[in-house]
Amino acid sequence: MMKPKIATDWLAACAGCHMSLLDIDEKLIELLQKVELTSSPLTDLKVPPESGVDVGLLTGAVNNDDNLHVARRMRQRSRILVACGDCAVFGGIIRMRNHWPLSEALEAAYRDNPSTVEGLIPGAPEIMRPLPDRSVGEVVKVDVYVPGCPPSPEVIFYVLNELAEGRIPALDESRLNYD
Repeated sequence: MMKPKIATDWLAACAGCHMSLLDIDEKLIELLQKVELTSSPLTDLKVPPESGVDVGLLTGAVNNDDNLHVARRMRQRSRILVACGDCAVFGGIIRMRNHWPLSEALEAAYRDNPSTVEGLIPGAPEIMRPLPDRSVGEVVKVDVYVPGCPPSPEVIFYVLNELAEGRIPALDESRLNYD
């Protein structure tokens, strides 16, 4: 029997959700005995295979056109798409910039900032173009939402283990306990 294939990727994020994924620790070995990890920002292979995966997991918000491309590609190549972490689920802290015109937010971040030296706003069209912040679910269909900043390793393991077993995880209040 073939193992379910899982791919992960991150968008605009701090990497905390992927660190929480790594914090599964020894259970990661248990999980990898059940699934095939095809690609991840943490491995050499970064892009999910064109042949598709059973589960795609995205962390981070969509705040530029490269993020949008990555989210759409993961949706297209995943049978089940998981939005993992508050940035992916709600837009996260990055959403705060949506309260101002994008040009003002970028000016404040890249030019009117004491730590800025050159004052260049990123946005070379060949690299990426900034967009207003959106959650993953605002740009593509999401099948499973896993909130948390970051979600606990236990919750991430539970979700991936349930999906590996062919079940949609039930994230009730008892699993979403934030201490």
